[in-house]
Amino acid sequence: MGNRVKNNIAAKMMRITDRREFMIIYIIVLGVIAMVYAVPEFMSRENTSAILLALADQSIIAIGMTLLMVSGGFDMSVGSTMALSGATTAIWLNLGLPVPLAILLGLAVGVLIGLINGWIIAEIGINPFITTLGTMSLARGMLMVVSDGRNISGLPASFTAIGQGSLFNIQYPIIISILLVAVGDFLLRRGRFFRQNYYIGANEKAAVLSGINVKKMKVFNYALTGMLAALAGIIVTARLGSASTSAGKGLELRVISAVIIGGASLKGGVGSVFGSFLGALLMAIIVSSINLLGVELNWIDFVLGATLLLAVMADTFASRQRTKE
Repeated sequence: MGNRVKNNIAAKMMRITDRREFMIIYIIVLGVIAMVYAVPEFMSRENTSAILLALADQSIIAIGMTLLMVSGGFDMSVGSTMALSGATTAIWLNLGLPVPLAILLGLAVGVLIGLINGWIIAEIGINPFITTLGTMSLARGMLMVVSDGRNISGLPASFTAIGQGSLFNIQYPIIISILLVAVGDFLLRRGRFFRQNYYIGANEKAAVLSGINVKKMKVFNYALTGMLAALAGIIVTARLGSASTSAGKGLELRVISAVIIGGASLKGGVGSVFGSFLGALLMAIIVSSINLLGVELNWIDFVLGATLLLAVMADTFASRQRTKE
């Protein structure tokens, strides 16, 4: 009887998610159980909030990165875009601009960088890695110029409330990220416009022949990703109460890792926003576990790098299997 109930629950979960997502949920549950047994404080309200808060900016950017990877691209400039947008928003606030206007201008910076990426990749045909690597350096360099290499503080309370306020004892960044992930996952799964990315990633030439405007879709995807990176940067700036020149360093690799772990393929045509969120959550749990177990922090990059390599190998084997089928 017990096994039948477990099988029914597993079957229902499989219908709600795909196989990769179900496996990640299974791994997360096992990991949480193991950590609760090893360190009871792992499930404390404080630690849970810390995990979700650290996860918030990555989850927001992962939505755009999922769209890109599903359509066969990716973006190495999201970390720099995040930092530059947060810094420019802080500068405009210190100049006396109203909070809504400063936020809109900060988002516009992200959209502009995304449009540049999308235009170069779609119209000129330069490789996404080279293009976004270049804009990553450009955005990071511009950040140092506009900030004069210093952190920007003294932000108004009406702005910092966005990152430090809470609703029902849940901080706003967590609420915003979860809502955006839910909307993003629904649109990519069910939205006719966004589902075009699967066709582009699976076979770009066939997508063109079927009437999809591939170039415009690519530009849109990069612009949206830039805006989401900017939004994450603005939220982080509000949460910390200052704009840091080191914000977002290495973030692009963590986000790409989360998206790959979540089931997206480097070859395109596969992936989901919910899967990417689960991948980011798994990585956040790993980092939190390392901290609570007292392991040296130097091991974090090693463990995350190993996790990425395993995910890439799993993606490669899965792609070969799909090809055989």
